[in-house]
Amino acid sequence: MAHALLAAELPHMSVSSAGTGALIGHPADPIAQALIAERGLDLSEHRARQISQLICQQSDLILTMDEEQRRYIETRYPLARGKVFRLGETAKLNVPDPYRRGQDAFEHALQLIDAGVKAWAERIQKFK
Repeated sequence: MAHALLAAELPHMSVSSAGTGALIGHPADPIAQALIAERGLDLSEHRARQISQLICQQSDLILTMDEEQRRYIETRYPLARGKVFRLGETAKLNVPDPYRRGQDAFEHALQLIDAGVKAWAERIQKFK
């Protein structure tokens, strides 16, 4: 969901998605797809992939859903230090993983993601 929203906010930039515990090759959860479709965006082609050394090398900025993911990436890929932040960094919020937790969990996560995307998009646009 964060990938779709951030890519829509920053169409002139390359935005990609990878996870720390991704179910590699799986599509986005149907609830996530439906919520994003309500906003006129499409996640049907999304396939999960795992973060890697190469992804970290090629990225200028890495946004995580929570502090644990941030620490994991910085520990596993030290070259990423200094460019890994939580999506909810400015509000000091973690986005809980809604996977297998139902509609309400996805809606709550999307609210937090939306706020984080707006804050980061504003910040990033200042540097373009």
